Amino acid sequence: MTTRSPLPDESLLREIEAVAVELAQLGGAEIRAALGGLLRVKYKGMEGEGVEGGPATFRDPVSEVDARVEALIRERLAERFPRHDIVGEEIDHRPGLGHDFLWAVDPIDGTANFINGFPLFASSVGVLYRGWPVAGAVWCSASHALEPGVYHGASAGDGGVRFNGVPLDVRPNPAIRRRLGGEPWASEHSTQGWDGRKTGSAAIECAFVAAGLLQMAWFERPNIWDVAGGTALVLAAGLHAMERRGDGWAAFDGFSTGDLEAGAWVAPLAIGHAGALERFVESGAG
Repeated sequence: MTTRSPLPDESLLREIEAVAVELAQLGGAEIRAALGGLLRVKYKGMEGEGVEGGPATFRDPVSEVDARVEALIRERLAERFPRHDIVGEEIDHRPGLGHDFLWAVDPIDGTANFINGFPLFASSVGVLYRGWPVAGAVWCSASHALEPGVYHGASAGDGGVRFNGVPLDVRPNPAIRRRLGGEPWASEHSTQGWDGRKTGSAAIECAFVAAGLLQMAWFERPNIWDVAGGTALVLAAGLHAMERRGDGWAAFDGFSTGDLEAGAWVAPLAIGHAGALERFVESGAG
């Protein structure tokens, strides 16, 4: 497992994980309350009056719920850790820029699914310490338990990943000879040893890797809020992450790269079991 030291105090990380769970649950509750309503939807970069275009033009939707959920999460977080920094998908405000702790929030990951009623979406909260993911909580509309809930974990201690507070017992069935992998271009005939699946939510795919439902997943160019919470889960599960740098893949070394601070991170990312990642890199698929 990729690691970094020193980490913050374990008791502080437990507290931070508990707050992350609370915030993810808040996001999930707001999402569920909005389901079935007639939502106002905009498309990023297409906000002007009289904007026209074909279906391919409208590719990055945002609903009225996205900004409301992020505002609620920011408000609650400011009560608990007022000096910590926050980066989110919908609100461009960094209240603690330069602080060691950065919370990366995606109020609804999988908005296109959400506005279309396709039941695969998430509310993700990730916590970075000096650029390293130390805690994560991802509320998922679907789970291994066939019910909504929060996958959560922290990098300190031996707690691993939990679902609604209960430790996960990840033991794949040895009779299954071909498992599943999350790919941007899913295929049932992947040559890398798994059948490809794509959910439309990077946060869900990260959580499913941590829970043992997917052997691996990779993402073309996610933003920090898309994968911060999920990467924390993957590392807490004892699994691995890799980042594409230039022409090749290298072990993940945190979300701070070069002169860019963590909130501005954008890069191809692969997560999962060591053997699956080795096959992925050798195939040159990313």
